[in-house]
Amino acid sequence: MKVKLRIKRFNPEKDKEPWWGEYDVEMDPTDRVLDALHYVKWHIDGTLTLRRSCGHGICGSDAMRINGVNRLACKVLLRDVAPVVTVEPILGLPVIKDLVVDMEPFMAQYRSVMPYFVNDEPPPPRERLQSPEERAVFDDTTKCILCACCTTSCPSFWARGEYVGPAAIVQAHRFIFDSRDRAAAQRLEILNEPDGIWRCRTVYNCTNACPREIKITEAIAEVKKALLFSRL
Repeated sequence: MKVKLRIKRFNPEKDKEPWWGEYDVEMDPTDRVLDALHYVKWHIDGTLTLRRSCGHGICGSDAMRINGVNRLACKVLLRDVAPVVTVEPILGLPVIKDLVVDMEPFMAQYRSVMPYFVNDEPPPPRERLQSPEERAVFDDTTKCILCACCTTSCPSFWARGEYVGPAAIVQAHRFIFDSRDRAAAQRLEILNEPDGIWRCRTVYNCTNACPREIKITEAIAEVKKALLFSRL
């Protein structure tokens, strides 16, 4: 099948403004957008710059905006988005080159919510036990791969980059509701700041963008309830 790729290009070393590159390629319907980008890079224009690693939806490194929606390029089949496929870098983060953005602002928000297990109590002889029911409370939010699809699809994040964002809240949720953790109050205090969870306007873009199908808006609502009613 014939596919026209429209790719937003930008090289800060020579471009004053971003521009659109158009590339006509012959691909199979079951090829992925990532395969088409590889074809362009390997056979048409080797200067095209993109980030990717595992190519199987696990690492989350190839998040980009495909036909106006945040997706992982390795998970989108061309037959579902062709014949014209528009590819842009995800929004709200500085563009380094072409489809590669600076993830540091996103990772700084991630680090701000203490995304690690905290428990200074003496460890038991074997392990810190947890029931299946206790584990199920935060099971969904353990699936996050930090691709940034959710945060960079959020209008509140576009408007104010200081907003902690959905991905960081998801990471906080994973530990706040872990019965073995002892730093829930500290994380809730962080999320209660002016650029914390209350900037969420429940638009649902984050939930729709998540490649792991995490119920992000629901998780955010659970953290809000924990703040309002001290329910953990």
